[in-house]
Amino acid sequence: MSSEAASGMDVDGGAGRGSLMTAERTAIAAVVNAVLFRCQMAINNANFKAAVCARRKLLALPTIGQCLDVAAISDAVLEVCYAMGCGGFPRATPRWWVKRRTGGTWEDLRQCLQKAVVLRAFADKGFPNYHGCIDCTHIYIDKPANANGEDYCDRRRRFSMQAQVVVDMNLHVLDVFVGYSGSVHDMRMLNLSSLWVRAESGQLFTGPHVMLPFGVRTNGYLIGDNGYPQSEWIVVPYGGLAQHLTETRFDNKQKTVRGAVERAFGRLKGMWRLFLGTHKCNMDSLPQQFIAVCILHNILIDVGIPFNDNLLWEVGPDGVRRRVDLGMHQPLRPVCMESSTGDALILRDVLAERMIAQ
Repeated sequence: MSSEAASGMDVDGGAGRGSLMTAERTAIAAVVNAVLFRCQMAINNANFKAAVCARRKLLALPTIGQCLDVAAISDAVLEVCYAMGCGGFPRATPRWWVKRRTGGTWEDLRQCLQKAVVLRAFADKGFPNYHGCIDCTHIYIDKPANANGEDYCDRRRRFSMQAQVVVDMNLHVLDVFVGYSGSVHDMRMLNLSSLWVRAESGQLFTGPHVMLPFGVRTNGYLIGDNGYPQSEWIVVPYGGLAQHLTETRFDNKQKTVRGAVERAFGRLKGMWRLFLGTHKCNMDSLPQQFIAVCILHNILIDVGIPFNDNLLWEVGPDGVRRRVDLGMHQPLRPVCMESSTGDALILRDVLAERMIAQ
């Protein structure tokens, strides 16, 4: 089976629309139980209460006591359980699952207080009308039994399945596309996803535009690495060795902002450690499991569940302590910019110039 024939899955439509099987619903129910248990253990922890209170103040949200918002997490868990119980949890997860935990779809994010805080914060950092970071992560698996192993073999010679994720500054997952084999390039993943269709048709960013210097207008954009070409809705680094000071400054700031997606993958995989190492899995249900974990990941952030970054360190066979592998492959070389339009290149240049003026 070629990589093109592998089953991709998007949060708002994709391959396969049947309901989850009993075994798959059981697996997700186990995850939900684990989340509830963790919340129950944490509710009496003084540090946890302080973290919840501090996060609410940071987001300018009303504080309703210094305790876990049990109603919010219970409602979300009940929604998941009810949908699983009635067989309504689809293989291609509809976008409203993500919407409920992130404040809205792309169309109504501008109406969300949290999104307004994000936009204002990143405008101050030099990225006005920035909406999120995009990147891919590899989910390591055993060699598939009924498929061509080479299709799933990534450039590190490990078997994996790819997941493309968009996150915001607060590490919420805004968009998920998962299910293609590890040999598929990040750019190919993007081309196959509905995110690409929505962006290219002008449906991705429909909020108020921002005017930049030199009369350049932007309706919004994501930030990515050099695995993507510069476009009017994905801003990537300049890269290269012989850089102008303006380019170096831009790349440093862009890399700092882009760190949100690595932190999101760290938290998600660090809490659901099944996705950190190589494991046997049902290739048909793995995409649904990853999407379910993304939903629960958003729920835990919303209710202020803390995460210990020390969980992302391990001691290797050589006795050296190192960061765990999050499955994020840096591009070997920048993607060819031949497809980048003049307007796309101008957008990046104007953002770089704007940083100097700040």
